[in-house]
Amino acid sequence: MPYRGPVVAPSGAMPHTASPIPHAARTIAPPSAGSLNPARPLATPTTPAPKPNCAAVCVIDPNNGRILYAHNANTRRQVASTQKIITALCVCDAKDLNKMVTIRPSDNLAPPIRLNLKPGTQYRKIDLLRAMLTGSFNDVAVTLARDTAGSVDAFVARMNARARRMHMYDTHFANPNGLPAEQYSTAHDMALAACYAYNNRIIRSCINIPEYDFRKADGSVRRIRSTNRLLRSYPWVQGMKTGYTNLAGKCLISCGSVQGRAVIVVVLGSTSSKVWGESLKYLKWALNIA
Repeated sequence: MPYRGPVVAPSGAMPHTASPIPHAARTIAPPSAGSLNPARPLATPTTPAPKPNCAAVCVIDPNNGRILYAHNANTRRQVASTQKIITALCVCDAKDLNKMVTIRPSDNLAPPIRLNLKPGTQYRKIDLLRAMLTGSFNDVAVTLARDTAGSVDAFVARMNARARRMHMYDTHFANPNGLPAEQYSTAHDMALAACYAYNNRIIRSCINIPEYDFRKADGSVRRIRSTNRLLRSYPWVQGMKTGYTNLAGKCLISCGSVQGRAVIVVVLGSTSSKVWGESLKYLKWALNIA
């Protein structure tokens, strides 16, 4: 894991902040030597941040955890499938990604978005991880959780422990896929988790796939297309994770990079018609793209 622990944000590290981030110590340390990204932090934007048109926003530099903009970023709310980022981090923590996983009937009880793999068939864990992050399949998240920790409940305990280690102090998870339950996070906390995911080599390779062919155990092929429309439309967008439930609204964690400079944008509580433009305007603002 490239980050070694939390550090206190330097003085003046949160310009253009629409809502306070009272726990400054929740920011994260820069990546250690040998991580994916060069240590080239974003310059502080010289123009005012765009006005938000959603429930919550957090814009963060993944190279050093510096928050560039926040709007209602500490407000607790459901975050839908964006929490599969933490699921992915916990799966990677287990370090057995080449293990063969057997599908069980109970895994398929996670509507509405399912890959519907046949019980009794086997798949490599890394292939299931890629499918979950690209197609946002709820049943695959359950399969990975159950197999990794022995039970879904035990895996959720790992998610919450992982969240605490990442200093996500306004977060509690109840399942691995983001379906409605007694759980919550914030734009700020999800931004912290997204930084860890962005600097994880395995997860980074999975979130950056526009579409690919998933081969099932019977030899048939299903084309899986990323749920992230921005990834398919802008070459400098590097993906991340979408989410939607009636309680959460449309959610999107997106990341982009230009000439070694990277940014992550968390948008929560948006709508189908606005979430893409909302994320895009903050990506362009932070990266100074006209």
